[in-house]
Amino acid sequence: MSQRIDYIQATPELFKKFLDANNAVKQHPAIQQLGDLITIRASQLNGCGFCLDMHVKEAKIHGERELRVHHIAIWRESALFSARERAALLWTEVLTRLPEHGVDDATYAIVREQLSEEELSAITFLIAIINGWNRISIGFKAVPGSADAAYGLDKAGLV
Repeated sequence: MSQRIDYIQATPELFKKFLDANNAVKQHPAIQQLGDLITIRASQLNGCGFCLDMHVKEAKIHGERELRVHHIAIWRESALFSARERAALLWTEVLTRLPEHGVDDATYAIVREQLSEEELSAITFLIAIINGWNRISIGFKAVPGSADAAYGLDKAGLV
């Protein structure tokens, strides 16, 4: 197996701009409320071990309940999520999996019933960003847990 490049070292200016966009979107109140659910679900769907590991640890640091984290994968069957959270998870799934003919009006209506225009726009940017991070991490085979100390994720107390 060949060694993958260090994308941060190869293009530090692009990494910084992408990270800046990531950090900017995380400041939005809707992201502070729904962001952990979104980043975990997208990372599950994309099979990104590095990002899933990171976002589960962030969720714990942010005070998310452990059972809810376990239920993100089965959110449709779980009673642990509000209608607003379900809308965010639905939007995450549809934009991560992108149906062949786009997002249907019924799905959009469900999401709009729960989220304001500004909230929907903000979570859409987060979904685009986490899908980007997933693809970068998968492409360059980022090792789960390898950045814990750098990102303060060791505070989660998960080993």
